[in-house]
Formats: sequence, structure tokens, C-alpha cells
Amino acid sequence: MPFCFLVWPSMAFQMNVLLLGKGTLFVLFCVLVAGEGRHHGFRRFSQLQESKGSHVCEELWFTQKLDHFNGADSRVWKQRYFMNESFYKPGGPVFLMIGGEGPANPAWMQSGSWITYAEKLGALCLMLEHRFYGKSHPTVDLSTDSLRFLSSRQALMDLAHFRTRMGEARGLTNSQWVALGGSYPGSLAAWFRLKYPHLVHASVATSAPVYATLNFPEYLEVVWRSLAAENAECPVLVKKASDTLVGFLKDPTTFDNITKDFKLCSKLQIGTEMDSAYLLETLAGNFMDVVQYNEDNREFEGVVGGNITIKVLCGVMADTSLGDPYARYAAVAHLMMDTFSLKCLDVSFSNYTRDLSNTSWHGPAAGGGRQWLYQTCTEFGFYQSTDSPNQPFSGFPLGYQVMQCAAFYNISAEQVAEAIAQTNEYYGGYNIRSSRIVFPNGSIDPWHALGITQDITAELPAVFIKGTAHCANMYPARSQDLPQLSLAREHIFLLLQQWLKQ
Repeated sequence: MPFCFLVWPSMAFQMNVLLLGKGTLFVLFCVLVAGEGRHHGFRRFSQLQESKGSHVCEELWFTQKLDHFNGADSRVWKQRYFMNESFYKPGGPVFLMIGGEGPANPAWMQSGSWITYAEKLGALCLMLEHRFYGKSHPTVDLSTDSLRFLSSRQALMDLAHFRTRMGEARGLTNSQWVALGGSYPGSLAAWFRLKYPHLVHASVATSAPVYATLNFPEYLEVVWRSLAAENAECPVLVKKASDTLVGFLKDPTTFDNITKDFKLCSKLQIGTEMDSAYLLETLAGNFMDVVQYNEDNREFEGVVGGNITIKVLCGVMADTSLGDPYARYAAVAHLMMDTFSLKCLDVSFSNYTRDLSNTSWHGPAAGGGRQWLYQTCTEFGFYQSTDSPNQPFSGFPLGYQVMQCAAFYNISAEQVAEAIAQTNEYYGGYNIRSSRIVFPNGSIDPWHALGITQDITAELPAVFIKGTAHCANMYPARSQDLPQLSLAREHIFLLLQQWLKQ
């Protein structure tokens, strides 16, 4: 997804860790990232690998201040960006794709709906990587002291300074700049137009969760509905399997069987509720990730697993030849492991704690895991808990999520809640007051629950696309796209065309 985001510990995160050793890209939020990976955010990192093929795009570097809000701090760093001038016509607009919680993927400089728009409108295309992700390293490490310079507000100032200086350097100061992004970068695109209207003429905020919230059980409620749309029995069977597993976890004599059933890397040991929560979230993540990115068109950017869809998972859960629902749940885990070439599944919370506590840029969570979790603790929350009866999983409540903020960054639950309230106060949550921002969302995507799905005003329209998932409208078009997805892309183009005449 161009930049689309993510969710936390669980198979997705583990796969990401595994892939990072091969130079894998984290996740590009619908734009170049997407998150929203297996961070408590936009779950996607794990499935994104380094793009193959002819996507050759020169890395460029821009000097940024470390702290935009402290005039006495003169420290600077180099931020990575990419540029495609092949469609630009003098006087044309400038498209600025915003990076998110993962490396910026240059594959997006050659493909995606924004490239189609740029070709038609004669736009210059720029993509700016988010500070603290990819190769954009503002500090020497990822210690909590260093991460205090990681925030959406600092990122917006990076965008503003980049737009100002690039405008001056290339004679584009008076050009019409359009911000684009998906998932967390989609939120940034909306907020960039909101906070810097003198610098941004219009924005396309795809799958943007604009409302910050501590507890986000609605995510799993949408997962239930999305599974049920394929087969009404599917989420019921998933719940039966999950409940069975929760029951087994209360009896240590079952641990050897669970270890074998799910091909765990080491014998299951449950010492605390955190251990069981991590296992349960990991297995639930198989369904969460597939629902979020169901039938998208990610192959061009190096994604693995795009062939695993809701239909495939529900087919496994309905296959009585595999045994009871618990056995089918295990079969889904095996399918996902085979897809990502994993010999075993690491569900050790202590290993996860070790990885997330590593503050080195070479650490196993440096691809985005440690950074994104920090942002959830200091700005957004977004914790996809099982604290709702209207969803198919059990065992990873809000307390499990919030505890990690204290464990990894010494941030209390009260501080998390206050930070989230400040985010909504600063940006407005659902009550955005601006103009020339379009908000595309998909009905299958769980993140639409925190986005704009109905027009706010004629100048703040929503494009709600039935049957599509996270950031679907950002991907390249293909013949099997739903008619409503094709119409949505065309509608967004017509809006841009109209706004660029204003």
C-alpha cells in the first residue's frame, strides 16, 4: 500500500524481523510505507520485501533540523527523498507523497494511481521518507531520549521545510502542491493541508485514521464483519477456535500439544498473562493482516502473500476434513508460515521484549517496530484489543497493549491517555475544518472506523469504496478491480483536476 500501516507483535512483526535481515523494506504506508506492518498500527511491514525489477530511482538527501520547535538547537540531519520528473510540465502541480512508519519504497516512483494522475496533469513527483524510518536517521540510536524527536508534528515541519526549500531551489514556490498518503501518511496528508494551508493546495488522505483513540476494539469488529461478508460462519468458526485455544492455555498439560500444533520454535511456556496474550495476538494477526490487505495489488512493490485472501482463510476454516475449528485455526497458521517461508513460529514474549528493547539502528525492531510503538504510546494509541464481545478473538486486552509503553519507554497509562487527548485537540479528530482534502476509505479495511467515511463539506468529501481494503485506491489499476474501485480512482482524479483550477 503505498503507505499503509500496521499492528504489533504477532506473526507479522516476527516475519518482519526475519525479513529485515534480507534488506527488506518495512512497509510503506500507502505511499511508501504502509503502515499502518505489524506494529500496533497499520500491520503491513512484515509482508513487504525489497522491490525487485527495474524500479531504479536515485536516492536524494535533504538537510533537516533535528528539532523544529527549538530555535536554540542547531543540530541537523539528512532525510531521504525520491523524485520523478518524467511527467512534469512547466506550470504543472507538484505531488508530494508522504512516507510513513517504514522505509520509502522507490517502486512507488514508477507506479500507482498517483503516477497515473501525475502523467495526466503534468506533475512533478516527490516522495519524502518519514524521520526515524528507512534510512532517515536523525539520531545515533533509538533510545527513548532520541525518540523524543519522533512525532507527527516534527514530521509535518519536515514536510513544510522540505516544501519551502525545494520550492525555492527549483522555482516551484508558486506551484500548486498536492500532498498524498495512505494510512498514517494519509493522516499526515490531511493534517499538512490543515496546518499549512499556505503551502499545500490540496490533499488525498487515503485510509487515514484521523481520530486517535486509546482503545480500538472496533478494528476486530470490522474483521468479524469482513469475514462474515465472505461466509457468515467464518468468524463464528474463528471464535470457536480462539476460545478453544484460550481454554487450553489454562491447562499446562496441553502446552506440548499446542507447541506441536502451531509449530512453535520452542516449547510453550506461559508464566504471565503477557505470554498468553502475545501468543493469542500473534495467531489472530493472521486474520487481521489478511483482512486489512484483502485482494490488494501489492505485488509490484515486492510484497509476499498477496494470494492469501479472506476467501482463502475462510475456505480453510470451513474445511471439515482438517478436523475441528481449532485444528483448522492451526492449519491457517501453517499456511501463513509456508507462505513466508517460516520453519517455526516464535511466540516468546521475552524474545519480543528483547527485540523491542534494542535501541540500535541495527536491532531487529529498527525497521519500524520500536519507532511506531513509541508513536502509539506518545500520540495515537490505536490499540486493537479484544475488549469487545462483537469480534472473534480473546486474550489480548487493552492492558496488555498499554503495558508495553511502560516497559519499553517508561510511559504510564495516564500519560498515554493524555497524549492521545492532546493529539485530537491539536488536529481536531473527526472534526476537521479545512478544504480541498479527499478521504478515500474501503469498507473491508478495519481502519475506516477511525476515518472520514461521509462528506464533511463539499470541499472535504469522502470516497467510501464498498468491498475494498486498506489503501486500495492507491495501487496500480488492474482488470480484476471492482467497478466501484475504478470509479473511485476516477472520482479522485476529477476532484484533483477541479481543485487545481482553483
